[in-house]
Amino acid sequence: MTLSYIREGEGRDLVLLHGYLASKESFYPQIGYFSKHFRVTAPDFPGMGQAEALPAAWSVGDYADWTADALEALGVRDAFVIAHSFGGRVAVKLLSRGYPFRGAVLTGCAGIVPKRGLGYRLRVKAYKLIKRCAPRYADAHFGSAEYRTLSPVMRESFKKIVNEDLRADAAKIDCPVLFVNGARDAETPPASAEIYVSCVKGSKLRIMENCGHFAHLDDPFTFDLVAEEFFGNV
Repeated sequence: MTLSYIREGEGRDLVLLHGYLASKESFYPQIGYFSKHFRVTAPDFPGMGQAEALPAAWSVGDYADWTADALEALGVRDAFVIAHSFGGRVAVKLLSRGYPFRGAVLTGCAGIVPKRGLGYRLRVKAYKLIKRCAPRYADAHFGSAEYRTLSPVMRESFKKIVNEDLRADAAKIDCPVLFVNGARDAETPPASAEIYVSCVKGSKLRIMENCGHFAHLDDPFTFDLVAEEFFGNV
C-alpha cells in the first residue's frame, strides 16, 4: 500500500496512532509539540484518513501486522508511541507480540469488551434474523450511526475489531505503559483503563479531569506534559 503519513522533527522516534475513522491530523497538537524534540511519525490506518481502502475485512491483528510493516518501511527504530482509542488496540496487540516500543502512552484505549446484557443479545438476534430476509433494512436500522456509514468491507472489519477483547493480550505486555483517560470519557470509561492497568504489569493510570474521550485534544497542554514526563522517566 502507498503510505499516507506525517513526519516532522528530528531525534528519537515517536509514533502516533489515531482512533477509528480518525486520521493522522487528529494529533495536530502533539505533532507540533513533540516534533521539537522527537522525530514524529503519524500514519493513517488503511480505510481511514487519506490511506487506501481496506483490501479485505481486517482484524486488530491485521492492522498490527500492517503497522509493523509500515514502521519498518519508514525506518522507525526504538520508538515511543502515543495511541488513541482504536490506535490503542493496535498498540496493545503490537506490544503483546513483543514489538520493541520503548514506552507507550495509551489514551482512551479501546479493547475491553463490556459484559453484554439481555437487551444487547436480543438486538443481535433480531438483526441476524432480519438480515436474512431484508438485508438493506437491517443495515439501515441496526447498529450505531458510525457503523451505518461504513462500506461493506469496513463493516465486517468493524465487527471483528469491536468484538475482540484484549485483556489476554495486555497481560503479555512487558513494556512501560501509561494509560491516560478523560474522567468524562463515555466511550472508553476510566473503568476500562483500570482493567487494563490490572492486566499490564507495572503500568500506571492518569485521569484527566474535565476531559472526555479525546483527552489529548480536550486539554493538549496537560496531556503533552504528562506524556513527555512519562517518556523522560522511561
